[in-house]
Amino acid sequence: MSKHAKTVLQALRKAPQFAEVENPDSITRLGGLTNLVHRVDMGDTSVIVRIAGDGTEEYIDRTVEVHNAEAAARAGVSPRVIFAEPASGLMISETVPDVETMSPELFATRGGSPARAGIALAKLHTSGETFQFRFELFAMIDDYLNILSTKDVELPEGYDGVVAAANPIKQVLESANITLAPCHCDPLCENFLDDGTVMWIVDWEYSGMNDPLWDVGDLSVEAGMNARQDSELMTAYFGRPATAAETGRMVIYKAMCDLLWTLWGLIQHADGNPAEDFWAYATGRFERCKALMQDPAFQAHVDAVRAG
Repeated sequence: MSKHAKTVLQALRKAPQFAEVENPDSITRLGGLTNLVHRVDMGDTSVIVRIAGDGTEEYIDRTVEVHNAEAAARAGVSPRVIFAEPASGLMISETVPDVETMSPELFATRGGSPARAGIALAKLHTSGETFQFRFELFAMIDDYLNILSTKDVELPEGYDGVVAAANPIKQVLESANITLAPCHCDPLCENFLDDGTVMWIVDWEYSGMNDPLWDVGDLSVEAGMNARQDSELMTAYFGRPATAAETGRMVIYKAMCDLLWTLWGLIQHADGNPAEDFWAYATGRFERCKALMQDPAFQAHVDAVRAG
């Protein structure tokens, strides 16, 4: 057994029901930018073992994550948490059978997948569950900037100017009297699992109470959705065509999520995370944010939200 597999097995054994496991059938590495995630198969039992990445404790509250993951499972959109150790970030959860881990390519080619994602998000947002933590976009930007001030890394050129341009948007959103809902807040394509009938959602590290249209706009960005896919996503989400104000909020969050995740990427870059080229990730997201905010249509979306 490899050193890597031994580490996963040791983590698995922390759960009382798996304490005696010696030789699982297989240990398979899955995706994940910041954590070690593995599927462990043991006869008729299959679980996901998530070992937290180094440094993630700086910006992720694992106690909150466990609470929200369990609430999402009750809402019927996420697998059941079997065991969690917030102090270390270890989480063991059920495996969803016969699913595809989504990607931008699969959202474009698997028929009906934007609609299934919209239905799953609506199910979460209307579940009546309450998540711990309030996901506050502009406070998080400030928090990430504070973290970066302690690290040897530069912001992309022009970042301060874009943050300043976003300040009026903050005021528009605050005046819109938005009802908060339990939100995923980090809807990467890979956090959606599709069996062709139902979409499941996993990974609740950044989850919290938020404007539900953050999840919709952020997923659109992550999946690189075109106008047709956006319409399918939004219509399934609302069960009707979206209003101009609803569409405006979704588009605003497309820009704002890129603004936030630019800083997150810079933190990963500064921490030396080897999962990918996080400098390219951060600067790519920043350029996309600038392009959307400088599009003449963007102001019309802001005005639609202001008008209500």
